[in-house]
Amino acid sequence: MSAHASPSVPAIEKPELQYPCGEPPEPGRAIEVAPGVMWLRMPMPLGLNHINLWAIRDEGGWAAVDSGLQTPETAQAWRTLFGADGALAGGLTRLFVTHMHPDHVGMAGWLTSKFGCQLWMTRLEYLMCRVLAADTGRAAPADAIEFYRRAGWDDEAIEVYRARFGGFGKYVHALPESFRRLTDGDIVCIGAHDWQVVVGTGHSPEHACLYCPELKVLVSGDQVLPRISSNVSVFPTEPDADPMQDWLASLDKVKAAVPDDVLVLPAHNEPFRGLHARLDYLRASQLQALERLRVALTEPKRAVDVFGELFSRPITGSGGLLGMATGESLAHLNYLLERNEVVRELGSDNCYRYRLK
Repeated sequence: MSAHASPSVPAIEKPELQYPCGEPPEPGRAIEVAPGVMWLRMPMPLGLNHINLWAIRDEGGWAAVDSGLQTPETAQAWRTLFGADGALAGGLTRLFVTHMHPDHVGMAGWLTSKFGCQLWMTRLEYLMCRVLAADTGRAAPADAIEFYRRAGWDDEAIEVYRARFGGFGKYVHALPESFRRLTDGDIVCIGAHDWQVVVGTGHSPEHACLYCPELKVLVSGDQVLPRISSNVSVFPTEPDADPMQDWLASLDKVKAAVPDDVLVLPAHNEPFRGLHARLDYLRASQLQALERLRVALTEPKRAVDVFGELFSRPITGSGGLLGMATGESLAHLNYLLERNEVVRELGSDNCYRYRLK
């Protein structure tokens, strides 16, 4: 959810990125975007209607990066790819998952079981996925209800949250009981090339990107997207977290670790060139959003009251979009709170209000 400009804060200009790979493949098809690197795309029954996955030529088959949501449509697309005439007829040697969000990890258990191959993830992403999947069937905890009430949610939104709680497992096949750990800076040989693990934080706890210097390719997952910004949120499990600081630091880290001349393979939208310009824009847009927030907080406001300062589209209803917007608003507010720029006060209505010092 990208933010808009306001009269008191000048707009920043989006960089012109290059998209050299053409139209995306249909589900069940693949396009080679670099030597031995295939672009796959899977459908999603969500507002964001697709995810890009990647297959890298490996010894004896293919290493896949990310897996798609657990849906019949995704399973059928994978079956087509692995069929006798499919682009990945050799099968999978291993599966890399960038992070634990369902569109990335959803089919991991299905794929690793089908091919008897190993799952490669960072430790925090694997364990957090197991924790969230364990919420399936549980009632929403009281702490989480209080968290969203204090952000300003009304009774209708709370009831929708209660009904949706524990839904993480709906789109996630049971993970394998073991995994191969990825850590920041690891060098992993896939087929004929070495790939470096570059870990980012903020969007998720320990997001793994894969960078191949020889091919000049970066598989960026959700860490760098060309047309949309990644969600950076605070959640009830860690209400005082400062993920915006983590996110900004990760943008700088990726820029320092990966040169500008790479082809970026993102999880959403299309492969692009112009990494550093995009990283600079993402950083500048977040700093601009924080400045708009400072202007708005001359009067006390709840988390739900600052959506207009942060997002370009109206946040309506009581479903998933409200949750994402609330989490991201709190990420901005916690960033200012952590730096002692604002104060937070609990009102008689049990809602937190934030104001500039």
